[in-house]
Amino acid sequence: MKLWSGFASKEADKLTNDFNSSIAFDSRMYKQDIRGSVAHATMLMEQGIISSEDGRVIIDGLYGMLADIENGALEIDMESEDIHTFIEGELTARIGDAGKRLHTARSRNDQVATDLRLYLRDEIDETVILLRKFIEVLLQKAALYVTAIMPGYTHLQRAQPITFAHHLMAYVEMLLRDLERMNDCRERMNVSPLGSGALAGTTYPLDRSMTAGLLQFDGITQNSLDGVSDRDFVLELASNLSIIMVHLSRMAEETILWCSSEFKFITLDDAFSTGSSIMPQKKNPDISELVRGKAGRVFGHLSALLCMMKGLPLAYNKDLQEDKEAIFDAVDTVKMCLTAFTPMIDTMTVNADAMRRAAAEGFINATDAADFLVSKDLPFRDAYKVVGRLVAYCTETKQTLEGLSLAEYRQYSPLFDDNIYSAVSLENCVERRTVDGAPAPQYVKAQIVRVREYLEGLK
Repeated sequence: MKLWSGFASKEADKLTNDFNSSIAFDSRMYKQDIRGSVAHATMLMEQGIISSEDGRVIIDGLYGMLADIENGALEIDMESEDIHTFIEGELTARIGDAGKRLHTARSRNDQVATDLRLYLRDEIDETVILLRKFIEVLLQKAALYVTAIMPGYTHLQRAQPITFAHHLMAYVEMLLRDLERMNDCRERMNVSPLGSGALAGTTYPLDRSMTAGLLQFDGITQNSLDGVSDRDFVLELASNLSIIMVHLSRMAEETILWCSSEFKFITLDDAFSTGSSIMPQKKNPDISELVRGKAGRVFGHLSALLCMMKGLPLAYNKDLQEDKEAIFDAVDTVKMCLTAFTPMIDTMTVNADAMRRAAAEGFINATDAADFLVSKDLPFRDAYKVVGRLVAYCTETKQTLEGLSLAEYRQYSPLFDDNIYSAVSLENCVERRTVDGAPAPQYVKAQIVRVREYLEGLK
């Protein structure tokens, strides 16, 4: 039985039915559809639009269906047009004519808009939990390596000394912004379109605020046209998910580099690596590579959703059915990536000695040598040139700035004295960077504490 049958003079072609059907993907919203229907029936009963007897029978029947679906006693009929049709049809089969009263003063347009907000609200909550778990793993790992020197890079060239903890905390900042965006999106999403009808509301005396409260919405949509046709919340969520994948993909790229023989900064646990079918020495960072690859998949869904929405006149159009597959897969992909990536980072071994050697070989303390000359009242641009010639000399003689003799230093400037060795010590270079946001260990430790306190303060 189709909810829209009655006007048509003949049955739709099977191909049309299959093309029109959404049950294959919207069946996952069965809980939300039943919750929305319970709230709607409760309001109809309270407003006297349906009898208390019918209302109680409907609600009991809906809860019975939910229990049966959950325990496997009731299978969703994948031949139904959509989840709404299945639930109403099954309800009517169970309780008789009372089930036909459930759809009073409701359209599938406001019904699906409500279901989708409820479903994505739940998915945001689950994604936020996964983000927090990942942040907590990064905080734990950072706390172990606040003094572990590594090169910081620009253009993928060794640039200045930082610590591994400082590097990890950069990703923590990204993920905190992701958390904020997800929570902001949830807040904007959390208004009820139920009662908007097909597009113009209804003549029944509905209490929209009541259904909103029963469904734990913060309020109601204020325009019935917008209520059924708005998918900004889907676009916003898809955008937020895409940004999360940007961050995961950037870190995935770095872990791929770090675990290579050329870097050897980390070693991935065997449980989160694979081997080669032909090369027995290989240990491949497949999880990182998959995360990096799946980022494009999520970006594609955002692009598809934007293209779908850009030309739609008000109000509802069948194009909007395309929103679900895209946003459902985007959410699933992000959750799957977080679930796989978090334990991989948690169990990786950090090769701090290799990081320290890379830092020592890259002249990443050259800026500090120039700053030493500036402290002797040499203009920075002149100091820059002096140290540039020193680096060229070190490269030619295969030395480091730390290993030069004072006589060699003074060949390039008489301003150098014994204190230059303290100035170019990698540990000192990091410890002196005490400006807020810099990699000094005491600052990074304080940053870790601040983030933990922030997370504890979140509801």
